[in-house]
Amino acid sequence: MPARQPIKNHHQEKRLFLARVVILVVVVTLLFGIVSARLGHLQVASYSHFSTLSQNNRVRLEALPPPRGLIFDRNGVVLAENRPAYQLEITPEQVGDMEDTLERLAQVVHLEEMHIERFRRMLRGKRPFQAVPLKLNLSDEELANFAVNRHRFPGVDVEARVARHYPQGASLAHVLGYVGRIDERELARIDTRRYAGTSHIGKLGIERYYEDELHGQVGFQKVEVNAQGRTLRVLEREPATPGRDLVLSLDVRLQRAAEEILEGHAGAIVAMDPRNGEVLAMVSMPSFDPNLFVHGIPRSVFQELRTHRRQPLFNRALSGQYPPGSTLKPVVGLAGLEHGITTAERTMYTRGYYTLPNDSRRYRDWRYHGTVDLDRAIAQSSDVYFYDLGHKMGIDRMSEFLGLFGLGQRTGIDSTGERQGLLPTREWKRATHNQPWYPGETLITAIGQGYMLTTPLQLASVTSTLAMRGERVRPHLLRGRIQGEGGELTIDESQYLPPVQVSRPEFWDQVLVPMENTMHRPRGTAYNTAGRDAAYRIAGKTGTSQVFGLGEDEEYDEEQLALHLHDHALFIGYAPADDPRIAVAVIVEHGGSGGRVAAPMARKVMDYFLLEMDS
Repeated sequence: MPARQPIKNHHQEKRLFLARVVILVVVVTLLFGIVSARLGHLQVASYSHFSTLSQNNRVRLEALPPPRGLIFDRNGVVLAENRPAYQLEITPEQVGDMEDTLERLAQVVHLEEMHIERFRRMLRGKRPFQAVPLKLNLSDEELANFAVNRHRFPGVDVEARVARHYPQGASLAHVLGYVGRIDERELARIDTRRYAGTSHIGKLGIERYYEDELHGQVGFQKVEVNAQGRTLRVLEREPATPGRDLVLSLDVRLQRAAEEILEGHAGAIVAMDPRNGEVLAMVSMPSFDPNLFVHGIPRSVFQELRTHRRQPLFNRALSGQYPPGSTLKPVVGLAGLEHGITTAERTMYTRGYYTLPNDSRRYRDWRYHGTVDLDRAIAQSSDVYFYDLGHKMGIDRMSEFLGLFGLGQRTGIDSTGERQGLLPTREWKRATHNQPWYPGETLITAIGQGYMLTTPLQLASVTSTLAMRGERVRPHLLRGRIQGEGGELTIDESQYLPPVQVSRPEFWDQVLVPMENTMHRPRGTAYNTAGRDAAYRIAGKTGTSQVFGLGEDEEYDEEQLALHLHDHALFIGYAPADDPRIAVAVIVEHGGSGGRVAAPMARKVMDYFLLEMDS
């Protein structure tokens, strides 16, 4: 018998079909609802948010770096300017084989390892269509070479940029400082919005001190870009505000003259107007070319500068600290007068050495002077007279009075790197060396030796105070600012400090007249070398500071010593003596005698300023 076929249950199949349809409808409806809800959320609830994102994707805000302010000397000579500089750039997406391109480019322009390394670092943070600089400041020869070979380098181009330039070269390098690329530490402290689009910042000197004014205010422009980020057009533009132009008190003619006078020596010359504190010249030799740092100094060149035995990177005028030697004696003499320790009429017999009571050690003089008063003690630079004066005055009163002239303190000049020197006291020695102050240390402090240290700028400031009979003014390099498009110069007011006051006005004459006698009396220490034939009256004081101590029985023989053991030569002075217009401080490292070496240099500076420039 054939097998029996199952009978179909149409009713059950119909119910199953309907159930599936219902489920499908519910699922579709649910999915449609989710999509609708999401669409509503995007279109309605989040409209503002996504509209802004969309706009931002279409419109890009670009920074417009401001032109850096210019720097002039007091006569309008440009000291720092902005010049177009040509740089080699590579657009990665247009270059097939980058390594091959770099290798072939090195045959056309001079490329060092630092250029390649920097290019690869910058390449990581750029998009393929963005040009990346390979080398800055191409030379004319490199420009010509590349122009001839341009067809061989698709994706490589030369672009003109504005870069800082110092037309005076090594002259004024220590005053102006320089700008360089912003490093990571600077990036952490600056306002990145303000420096958007700017790659350089002031590193030293005037460039750093007045960075806020020189930099200016960044501008912005809105540009429309396509989906790949390429600029299509400029929609809106707010131009940058250029940095402010500054005028310095320096006279570049006097600066160059002082540099030529100091040429071949390591040292410093500072000249300032004692009446208002304007620094007229500030030389530190040897120097360096600040233009080397603007576009990235080659490592080998920097290493050579850094390790050079004469330290061209060291700003001796502000950072060099030297014993003032006998240049301190007029101030110590004034302190003796003020405290009643000595008088202009008091005389003493000097034997060529000095001994403290109950002490057999001899503190020697540099020569035998015989009987001296204050005038001869300053003009002929008697050490014994000032040993005795220092012993009777004591370190406490002497330090207090020297401090009134600003010794041991920064002058506050508007530059970077200034050091404060050292004005020793009992408290300082106890805190620094954990030792008491000894009487013999007071003696050598009175002649500007021992722990005493000053900077050349401090000496120039002290000289100005002497010249103005106690009136003190803060030395400054900025003369004024150029305002507006008309270029009107607004001159800064000088800052006057608490004056040095003495109980009797004639005390000033009693130390300043001996300074004139230093230059114009036959036995003055600078008479033969600097003062004898001067066309005007000069008040000055020579100084010779030891760089190592001599034993009681040792003699200083310059010919037998290595150069680095020779004494430093110093001089301070102002002129004309009856109407001071210039105060000068000179230090020549290991120059030997202050009267023989430093005083003639100061005289040449004064001659140039008072005779040649005026004519």
